[in-house]
Amino acid sequence: MYVVIFKATVADFDKAYSCMAQDLRKRAITRYGCLDFTSLTEGNKEIALSYWPSLEHILEWKNDPLHKRAQQMGRDKWYSDFSVEISELIKAR
Repeated sequence: MYVVIFKATVADFDKAYSCMAQDLRKRAITRYGCLDFTSLTEGNKEIALSYWPSLEHILEWKNDPLHKRAQQMGRDKWYSDFSVEISELIKAR
């Protein structure tokens, strides 16, 4: 199992962001095999953890057209900076 760790500094969240985030979460789980997705925002910091059965699932998700559009909106408007890390879990309950 793998975890994708997304960390960002928020520049501007608007209604479009909230709608996109909801759509992406549902899409990742129903179409791409995401096992769990959790995000938290405190002040202008956001962190999201998503869990995946394989690297192949993550790559398919990365290349989803709606996800690509959201990535561009993130760069252009919603985030002043962000990072993505992928880690293999050694043990999970």
